Amino acid sequence: MSSIFDCHDEAQLLAGMRHARQAIGRGELIVMPTDTVYGVAADAFSPAAVQRLLDAKGRGRNQPPPVLIGSVDTLAALAESVPEPVQRLVDAFWPGGLTIVLPAQPSLVWDLGETMGTVAVRMPEGRVALELLAETGPLAVSSANLTGREAAISALDAEKMLGDSVAVYLADGLSKDGIASTIVDATSLVRRGSDGDGAVVRILRDGAVTREQLREVLGDLLEPEEQPEQPADAVQEEHQDGDS
Repeated sequence: MSSIFDCHDEAQLLAGMRHARQAIGRGELIVMPTDTVYGVAADAFSPAAVQRLLDAKGRGRNQPPPVLIGSVDTLAALAESVPEPVQRLVDAFWPGGLTIVLPAQPSLVWDLGETMGTVAVRMPEGRVALELLAETGPLAVSSANLTGREAAISALDAEKMLGDSVAVYLADGLSKDGIASTIVDATSLVRRGSDGDGAVVRILRDGAVTREQLREVLGDLLEPEEQPEQPADAVQEEHQDGDS
C-alpha cells in the first residue's frame, strides 16, 4: 500500500522525507515534486531499481531516465568532463529547467539502460527535491506517468497512473507551470572539443529554458534552428511523455 504525504504540512513533510529515503534505500520507487513536473525516482546506482522505474512507466531500456542531482559539484562526478560552455549553462540555468547530456564518467558502476555512454543530468529547483537529493545522492528520475500519457502535475495525477508500483508519494501542490525541462546534447563539446569541427550544443527537446535564453549563453555554439535535430534514439532524448 502506497503512502501519500502532504509536504505543505511540516509534520507530514518530515515523515514523508524519512519514508522516501528509506524506500530509495530499499530499491523502491517514490514520486517527488520538482520545479517542472512530478517525477518518479529510483536509486541511480541500483540497476534493479532503475529497471523497476522503467517497468512502472512501461518503458524499454532504449529510453533511459535522466539523473537529478542536489548540487552543481556532483556533475563533475557523473560526467567525463564539463567543458567551459557547459559550465556557463550550469551557472545560468541551475537549479532549474535544463537537462544536459554529456558523456558519462567511465568509472561509474551503474546501469540506466541503453545510454551509449552518456548521462542526462539536471539540478532541479525546490526545497523538497533538493533536500531529498542531498540525503539520497543522485536519483534516476522520469516524469511520473505512464508512457504516452501526459506528465503528472500533481501527486494525485501520478498516483492514478502509477498506483502501488510506487512506495511513497510526496505531494507539494500543483507543479509551477507543468513545463518539462529543456534537454540539450553537449556531448560533441567533449568528444570533439569546443573548437573542433561540428562541436555544437543541440536542443533535443524544447521546454522550460527557451532557445533564445540558450543562445544568449552559448552564442554560435548553439546549433542553428534550421538544422535537423538529432534522432530520438541517438542519445538520452526524452519521448512524447516527457521527463522532469
